[in-house]
Amino acid sequence: MVLGDRVYRRLFTAQVVALVGTGLATVALGLLAYELAGVDAGVVLAGLLAVKMVANVVVAPLATAVVDRVPRRTLLVSLDLVRCASVVVLPWVDAVWQVVVLVAVLQVASAAFTPAFQAVIPLVLTEEREYTRALSLSRVAYDLESVVSPVLAAGLLTVIGFSWLFVGTALGFLVSAALVVTLTLPGRASVRASLSERVFRGVRVFVFTPRLRAQLGLNLAAAAGGAMVLVNTVVVVRGDLGLGQTSVAVALGVFGAGSMSAALLLPRVLDRVPDRVVMVRAGVALVIAMAVGVVLLSAGWWALLGLWLVFGVAYSAVLTPVGRLIRVSGSADDLPALFAAQYALSHAAWLVTYVLAGVLGAVLSPAAALGCLTVVAAVGLFYGVRVWRGADVVEHVHADLSGGHPHVAGATWCAEGWRHTHRYVIDGTHRRWPARV
Repeated sequence: MVLGDRVYRRLFTAQVVALVGTGLATVALGLLAYELAGVDAGVVLAGLLAVKMVANVVVAPLATAVVDRVPRRTLLVSLDLVRCASVVVLPWVDAVWQVVVLVAVLQVASAAFTPAFQAVIPLVLTEEREYTRALSLSRVAYDLESVVSPVLAAGLLTVIGFSWLFVGTALGFLVSAALVVTLTLPGRASVRASLSERVFRGVRVFVFTPRLRAQLGLNLAAAAGGAMVLVNTVVVVRGDLGLGQTSVAVALGVFGAGSMSAALLLPRVLDRVPDRVVMVRAGVALVIAMAVGVVLLSAGWWALLGLWLVFGVAYSAVLTPVGRLIRVSGSADDLPALFAAQYALSHAAWLVTYVLAGVLGAVLSPAAALGCLTVVAAVGLFYGVRVWRGADVVEHVHADLSGGHPHVAGATWCAEGWRHTHRYVIDGTHRRWPARV
């Protein structure tokens, strides 16, 4: 059982506590936006989420490159404390610009924290089967942000004002820091490259690895569906359907419930079915559900909940296996850079889709926004399917290595150089993917 590992168990607990707190903040931010802007809440929320995405895109690779000399435990605990300090101030703000500044600080810290945290897990759990189940649990933890947090928020909102939800978020970050500080984590990655090379190393591997490049399109498809839910749920529920704050939390919780259900089932599925098949089929299901949703979005409360449930299932099935792809696409030293690249590039997709969801939902209608996002998701899916072809184990030739190089031990000499076959990754020895693949 993966939770039998003491280090991973405490890391997972820290992740759950912090994410439940973050989920409270997600609900509170939507309600704060509605209080500050009324019917324009979608635009305000989209703007806040865009600030969040810009911080994630810009900061993640840079932070990973700069802090990769810092002990992992010190880094994670320090960033948790920064996140706590930034969110605990939110209950007292009364202007949009103040929220923007605090969200920016929060997300800068999160953009450095999340990739560093994700890169620790495959070093703690070295067996693929255990790591696959850890990915499923991590997806469940993220879904707790969408399920438990909204349900908890719905209960709390019956007795307290929404501003106090931010206090719960701050407590979550404090508990996370307290758990991590008790652990001895694997040593930090060795650092040999220049700063500029470290900043772009993960992005370079993504660009030259077909399975990771395809993930960029799948990220876009998943973000299109997720952005519709996160940006326009409050507008559809409160504006179009005329329901209250609790209904907003319930709708977000249904989306999270669908995502959690898929995450719990995926480990057994991935034991038998290749990652590509699972992720592509989930992407197709998401695009179809979004297209149907354009018609059903205005059909009422239960239709909305059904759509959000399907969105959640497909969304999770697209994103949960990503860690497996990253793990087999680089060395242990490259994992922080690869997770940072995934974090930044996926949030670039979120940035585009958040803006589209918010602006089109306000200027036209939520249904029109969903129609546009369906096209975006279809384009991302098509790109992913087209790019992700060929095997991971590749026969190739090294023309630039001498026979004494350890990498070509056991290789066969041919006219072009040393020929051998293994799981191909982009690194110092393999600068580009073989042209014929």
